[in-house]
This record gives sequence, structure tokens and C-alpha cells, in this order.
Amino acid sequence: MCTFLWKHLIFLYSVFFYIFSASLCFSPLSQASKRIMSDHHASYSDYDSQSRSDEHLQTNLPALYSQPSLPSLPSLTSNPDHYQEILSTTHHHCLTTLKGHTSYISSLNLVGKFLYSGSGKEIRLWKGNSLDSEIDHENLSNNVVVVGKGAVKSLVVLEDKLFSAHQDHKIRVWKINNQESDKQKYTRLATLPTLGDRAFKSLLPKNQVQIRRHKTCTWVHHVDTVSAIALSSDESLLYSVSWDRTIKIWRTNNFKCLESVANAHDDAINAVALSNDDSVYTGSADKNIKVWRKSSKESKHSLVATLEKHNSGINALALSTDGSVLYSGACDRSIVVWEKDGGGNMVVVGALRGHSQSILCLAVVSDLLFSGSADKTIRIWRGADKSYSCLAVLEGHRGPVKCLTATIDHDNTTDASYLLYSGSLDCDIRVWQINVPLL
Repeated sequence: MCTFLWKHLIFLYSVFFYIFSASLCFSPLSQASKRIMSDHHASYSDYDSQSRSDEHLQTNLPALYSQPSLPSLPSLTSNPDHYQEILSTTHHHCLTTLKGHTSYISSLNLVGKFLYSGSGKEIRLWKGNSLDSEIDHENLSNNVVVVGKGAVKSLVVLEDKLFSAHQDHKIRVWKINNQESDKQKYTRLATLPTLGDRAFKSLLPKNQVQIRRHKTCTWVHHVDTVSAIALSSDESLLYSVSWDRTIKIWRTNNFKCLESVANAHDDAINAVALSNDDSVYTGSADKNIKVWRKSSKESKHSLVATLEKHNSGINALALSTDGSVLYSGACDRSIVVWEKDGGGNMVVVGALRGHSQSILCLAVVSDLLFSGSADKTIRIWRGADKSYSCLAVLEGHRGPVKCLTATIDHDNTTDASYLLYSGSLDCDIRVWQINVPLL
């Protein structure tokens, strides 16, 4: 009898274990699993929509790339007669390739003669000579910051402070020491949220928010990857967005968290852009762009508009210099162009098409728009009167182009000359010179 009962219990346990194992195999990926998968430098999940709802994202990438390129929107790309000369006389070439990173390049930030690059769990500094192509990286090991546990996702520099956003849900602040002419030194000033901010908020129960069934934390915490950060026009505020679907606003002088917008989107937030009139644009894996603003009478940001046109998750946002045009890039392979109408509202005017895979990054300098894609190319666009032309396609990267930053090359006065820096999943940074005839 005992043997029979023992065998019966083993049988029931086996059935239970089988059912439990099957439920794990067929359940959606957990957030922790997705983070582990996206940590790998060759993982494509990091630059796609990062949607928690898209369970087949890891295994069905061809289907993602085959999505239609917004057939309902008119194409803004054209080659009118007055552009033919510009197209034929636009010149570009790769000045140099910066090597040294061992993980994919996730963020680039150009400040004066210094280029900061984030990759894996390190930040590197590349020193240029008056913004020209002479990049000094002979003593690069002296200018490497090892940032700890979380991979770097975004970088912002404010005077002598460097802000870095990370996959471990943190924002770190570094003091830049320029006293030595041949190199820079970094000291970590703070990790956001600060210990004081966390301790003060934890005193009152109303400051606690539930993040899991049996776990709470204060509202100043991000609870998932901090995907992007940006400074306000007066540089007094730092905005951070996260895959936890929140927007947080931090004071840059004392690092205090002033506000958190919970459930700002229905899915992970991948991009943020700020205009000079203090409008905040956020792009999400839920396919929407939302516009946030704080009036003079309000202490909190409120939603003022939702821009809906993309077919899939939004990866990148960029604003024109005067803030009147917004560009959004997504996994649907299109760049949607939005322009302000007479009432100050963003309205769609059309789409830029040409990339064969997801748009991963955008950058604007002067009247040029640069776009980087999972198709390993960079496109240069120029627009006038709602008519855009693709002036050039830059090829050379061996992996998807993840980040871009650009500046005007003031040394060239005959043409409009630009320096473009591109970071890729091939772990390289390429420096390009682009010469475009003046209009």
C-alpha cells in the first residue's frame, strides 16, 4: 500500500511539474528575460520597439521588417529640377573609424571638441581638434569611465556634469575634471534617485507606488530601463523616459526628482525630445507620440496632444532647430514629418521613405536631417516647402546604425559643411564629412 501511494504521489508530482513547465514555455517573456536578451551586444531587441506585448519580437524579425511603410501618408521625397544640381554636387566621405568599444554603441554626444560615446557598461571620451577630423585616441584608456552594473542607454552633458541613463533603472551624474590639458577625469557625484530623495519620499505612504503584486517603491524610482534623457531649454531640468512607461523630471542643480508622469504611454517609452517652448514629445512602442506641456498656472505636466500615424513602435524623435518641425522614426521603416499649424499644433504632412528596415536614430543640424537604420545605412535629407530630397546614402557600417550626432564644420566656408558621427552595433564609430552646396 505504501509503495502504491508513493508511486501515486510521484505521478501527480510529475503531472504538476509538466504543466508548470509548459506554462513557462508558452508564457510571454518576462521583463527580466527580455533585459537579459537585450543586454547582449548583438541582440536586435534593443533597437526595435521593445514592446512587452510583441511576444514574437525575438523570433519573428523578418515579419517586423516587412511591415508596410505607411501607405496612407503621402511621400515627401521628390527630385524637382532645382534639386538636381544639389544632388550631383553633394559630397561625402568617411574621415576615420574610431575603434575601441567591445559592445555596440548606444549613445553619442558631441560637446565642443569632445565626443562622448556610451557602449555596454562604459563611457569613452574622444578628443577632437577644433571639431576637425583629428581624433586623438592614443591615450584612450585614461578617458574611460566604467559605469557599473547597467549598460549605458543615453548621455547628456551640462557644463562640467555628465548625465548617463542606464539599463539598471538608474541615472548617474559624473563630475568632469578638465584641469589637465591632455585628459579628463570623472568622479561620480550622484546616482538618481539620490539616497536623500529616496529616504524622504519613503516616510509618507502616499509616495509609495505598487510595481508588482507584493512589491512597492517610491515614485521617484524608475523600475525599468531608462531609455533616454534630455535637457530643458534653460538646462535647469533633466527629463528621463523609461520602459516602465513613466516620464520623470529632475532638477539639474540638486538632482531632486520633481515630478513623475505615471502611465504616460501604454507601452515602453523609447525617445524624448524637448522644444524651446518647453513642449515635451515622447515616442513609444505603443506606436504613438504624445505631447506634454506645463502651463504657467500648473505645477505638473499635462497631455495636450497624441500624434497617431505610425504602424509600429517609435524608436527616435528629432526637432528642427526652431522647433516647428518634428521628425519621428519607427520600425515601419518610415520617417513621419509633422509641422506646426497656425494654432501651434503638430499636424502630419507626410513621410520620408527609403530605408529598408527600422529607423533607429535621427539627428538634425541646420536644414539637414540624418537618419540611421537597421539596414546599416545613413540617409541625408533636405527639405523645403514640404518637398524633401535624399541627398546621399552613407554606407560602411557592418551593423545597424544605433545613434547619430552632427555639427557644422566651420572650417569650410565655400559649401555647407558638416561633421557626422555614427555609432553602430558593429561596435565602431564612424566620422563623416558632408559638403552640400549652399541654397
